[in-house]
Amino acid sequence: MSTSTAGLLAGLLMTIAIVAGGLVGFLLAIVLGGIGYLAGGQISGELDLGSLVRGLRG
Repeated sequence: MSTSTAGLLAGLLMTIAIVAGGLVGFLLAIVLGGIGYLAGGQISGELDLGSLVRGLRG
């Protein structure tokens, strides 16, 4: 299992404590899972978020 996948799973597991159901809980799980995936990818070197941020600035 790659680090980014582990980050995704960690983000999704953290939302279990937050999710009370409904659409808001589902959207929160998606957002936190995505953040976990990005953080794991950055740590493992699979993703370079610095270049993404530099690209957004212009």
